[in-house]
Amino acid sequence: MATNLDLDPNLVERALALSGAPTKKAAVTAALQEFISRREQQGLLELFGKLEWDPGYDYKQVRSRD
Repeated sequence: MATNLDLDPNLVERALALSGAPTKKAAVTAALQEFISRREQQGLLELFGKLEWDPGYDYKQVRSRD
């Protein structure tokens, strides 16, 4: 998908230098992938402490090879 963006040239140059990407497109793509990954991880972190555990659940019994 072709898209025209007015990006801060300093940010693009820094992204190129830090990522080692061969092109601006590759650097921007890597940055977007990392952004998405971090946001998805953040969503998972927000679940900590919110799940209710069954105190009667026996994980050892589930793992047995009967």
